[in-house]
Amino acid sequence: MAEGRALLACNAAAQALGVRADMPRAAALALAPALRVRERDPALEQATLEDAATWAGRYTPRVSIVTAPRVSIVTAPRASITQTAHAGGLLLEVAGSLKLFGGAAAILRGLRAGAAQLGLAADAACAPTAQGAWLLARAPADEAPCLDAGDLAQRLRALPLQALECDTAALAAVGLRTLGELLDLPRDSLARRYGPALCAELDRALGAQPDPRVFHAAPERFHAGLELPAEVEHAQALLFAARRLIAQLEGFLAARGGGAQGLRFTLFHRDAQTEIDIGLVRPVQDAERFALLAREKFSALALRAPVRKIALAVDAILPLAPASGDLLADELKPAGDWAQLAERLRARLGEQQVGGLAAHADHRPETAWRSAPVGGSGRKPGAKPTAGPHDPRGQRPMWLLEQPRRLQESSDAPCYAGRLELMAGPERIEVGWWDGREAARDYFIARNPAGALLCIYSERYRNDAGWYLHGIFG
Repeated sequence: MAEGRALLACNAAAQALGVRADMPRAAALALAPALRVRERDPALEQATLEDAATWAGRYTPRVSIVTAPRVSIVTAPRASITQTAHAGGLLLEVAGSLKLFGGAAAILRGLRAGAAQLGLAADAACAPTAQGAWLLARAPADEAPCLDAGDLAQRLRALPLQALECDTAALAAVGLRTLGELLDLPRDSLARRYGPALCAELDRALGAQPDPRVFHAAPERFHAGLELPAEVEHAQALLFAARRLIAQLEGFLAARGGGAQGLRFTLFHRDAQTEIDIGLVRPVQDAERFALLAREKFSALALRAPVRKIALAVDAILPLAPASGDLLADELKPAGDWAQLAERLRARLGEQQVGGLAAHADHRPETAWRSAPVGGSGRKPGAKPTAGPHDPRGQRPMWLLEQPRRLQESSDAPCYAGRLELMAGPERIEVGWWDGREAARDYFIARNPAGALLCIYSERYRNDAGWYLHGIFG
């Protein structure tokens, strides 16, 4: 990356060829003629910092964005934590989050790992002051958290002058090399010769001067995009970029304390767009679950044209339902998460190909159910459940025959694999006059000689009244 005639940063491959940051562009191209140089984009850098700040809200709502010529990402029990970005970084005040996340060291590890998922290289440091953590991250030497003011003073003294944000060329010209040598100079003379900004920066780092910050306000809705380095012609090749966006989403949801029940990926072609919707059974904030469903979707997708950019949006942030376990172990209960299975099937087969069943307020067993979305109740919001197939006043079998079967009779008693014994009933229903499917029946629970429980009924008000088998309990 370059700005003007000088390079600002270079990757490991360029460094292996002898290219270094701050090197003139012409000198770098002389060393590596095939070097690809990209101009610095301040607007993109700011957008990246804002996305990173939204993600970092998972650790604390007190996140501030710092714009500086060169920086990293930083942590402090009282006001600091940043991530690598050439135009700035982040400061997180994590004093109230240390116990929740297992201490400063755990937060630092989480920041580094999370930054890698977002495609950022992170230098992270921790100190009792924001500016102190910032300087430690700009010249990383010791990854251990700094939680004591005395320890901070010792570590700052060992830092090179280049860690400071102010111009250090004049200081280096008089032979100064470290912050310790700078701090040993008389303060009044230092301020007169080099200006008050230098002393103010040192005082903020040591905690001798207040250091107020403006905190980042996360957006109400999530939307993030990623320009691809080259056009992608196969959908599965988009998964790497999709995972970066999903990592941002997970941090956003964690910061909001909510979950997403629907994701929308948008693929940008040269002259068109493709939208991909992914639905979940219930709101979650699990990045691995999102990534698994994205993989199912993309594996069956044929791109209409090469993709230049990918974006991810979530319009509704929903509250998370607390996890609940069984009071008693059930050995017959199948292992695994049925909701995840339903989500994968919908992602692979299509939203309309996978559904569920819900109770419907009707006493006729054949119309006491209806199709419903997986995980849905089938009722309108706020509606109260009514008597139906699970009403304790009228037991219904799990298995219904497609058409009721006429039973034979012996001495006016119904028979099915033998003479049936009536165990419960009658339950009388007279319904359906409003839809032309009138039913006047007396339902009974019967048992045959083999011990099977059956749902049978007798017709009323019909010339051919008799006994019918409608379902089987077990």
